Amino acid sequence: MRLARLRTLTGNFWSDTRGSVTVEFILAMPFVFWAFMATYVYFDGYHQSTANLKAAYTISDLISRETSDINDAYVDSMYELFGMMTHTPSDIALRISVIRWDESDSRYYVNWSANRGFPTELDDSSVSQFAARLPNMPDNEIVILVETENTFTPLFRIGMDEKKLENFVFTRPRFVDQLKWNGQSSLS
Repeated sequence: MRLARLRTLTGNFWSDTRGSVTVEFILAMPFVFWAFMATYVYFDGYHQSTANLKAAYTISDLISRETSDINDAYVDSMYELFGMMTHTPSDIALRISVIRWDESDSRYYVNWSANRGFPTELDDSSVSQFAARLPNMPDNEIVILVETENTFTPLFRIGMDEKKLENFVFTRPRFVDQLKWNGQSSLS
């Protein structure tokens, strides 16, 4: 008797459609809201990553067109430009280096390096860690290496942690065969 009554009550519950929209809304809304927030966070992350990369290419291109010496004021202006182009509240870092390939030694050398925000400037010993990422070059050819870094912090907590955005862009000088450094913290 009790089992039959329980089956009847359960059947009535499943066939009753009153209030089902409210129940479905209550069950589905957290997932829909989370999906909207996640979409916004992922879009914002890709936007920040793209802005970071565009800024790195812009700085690299500007330096590659220089015909006069580079100095601290010029690097400071590139650092400010990077900050304006990325519009990020996080700390930013920029390192500009001019790297030369020496065929007889089969290695890269750093002609000069300027750093804003990275732990150290790039030097002859530390450039070897980037050797696999640098292009193949003829003897005594130089490239301008621009490294940028900042951190993307998601606006909403959707299960994504902070992400360090790093870029590594190299360009040949366009109008001169050598970019010279005219500053205090140069390697050469």
